Amino acid sequence: MRICTFEQRGTAAAGVVVADDTVLSTVDLVGGATDEDDVLDILLAGEEFWAELRAAAREARGGVPLASAKLRAPIPRPARNVFCVGWNYSEHFEEGKRAHGQAGPQLAPQEIPEHPSLFSKNPATVVGPDAPVLFPAPHSEELDWEAELAVVIGTGGRDIDEAAAMAHVFGYTCANDISVRDVQRRHGGQWFKGKNFDTHLPMGPWIVTADALDPSDLAIRSRVNGVAKQDSRTKHMVFKIPRLISEISAGCELWPGDLIITGTPAGVGFARTPPEYLRVGDVVEIEIEGIGVLRNTIKGRT
Repeated sequence: MRICTFEQRGTAAAGVVVADDTVLSTVDLVGGATDEDDVLDILLAGEEFWAELRAAAREARGGVPLASAKLRAPIPRPARNVFCVGWNYSEHFEEGKRAHGQAGPQLAPQEIPEHPSLFSKNPATVVGPDAPVLFPAPHSEELDWEAELAVVIGTGGRDIDEAAAMAHVFGYTCANDISVRDVQRRHGGQWFKGKNFDTHLPMGPWIVTADALDPSDLAIRSRVNGVAKQDSRTKHMVFKIPRLISEISAGCELWPGDLIITGTPAGVGFARTPPEYLRVGDVVEIEIEGIGVLRNTIKGRT
């Protein structure tokens, strides 16, 4: 099942992609039997309601065609910061080592650590498909892309064991961890500021629910103006999703609707020779097998 947020009659509504590849609001899909018109509300409603939506989506038709639906981020304004993972693909570690001299120690680890590197992005970074991503001038000219698989938590919990972690996942979506590299280097080795400019976390186009997707070996790619930049598979994650959920939930209760972005593969701009950065007008696409394509354009400030 694909869950999304789309614009309906001028307001945001939770929707489901139904049998004929059109989008129906959740309220319309279940015949007005619910007022759950927000994706966070759907997550809080629990598994019985999810099953009801899934059954209805298999039969329903006649919604808004996907080609004309105006989609927002699946969770347009998360309830709190998005949990983020740095350095989580084996080839990205090697890429970082090679770039160490030009990028500085804050961006390039020397060896694979025992625990994942964690940071967060605030809710104002989140935008949806086709939404503009703001170029960071006058603060920086070093805008970079990072294709990432995002995990959506459906069932909350604290101190979650790895063996039980996947039962807490509602689904998956695409993310682009847009990064301002020189600002990222500037702040003493921590990444928060360089990762937290407004609009710098596009997500979407929808959530594919966990029953419909095995995240362990998916193709993950990025393109800039149609040119391939990253091309890997999620099987190359060093810290797998159960480990990440266990680490993040240690002493920290996860809530339904929490988002975890899981790291990026090799091919980012700062590590290229010479380095490549995004410019105003560039179109960035993130594609993940089984989910779809997330597309955004870099826009100058007016």
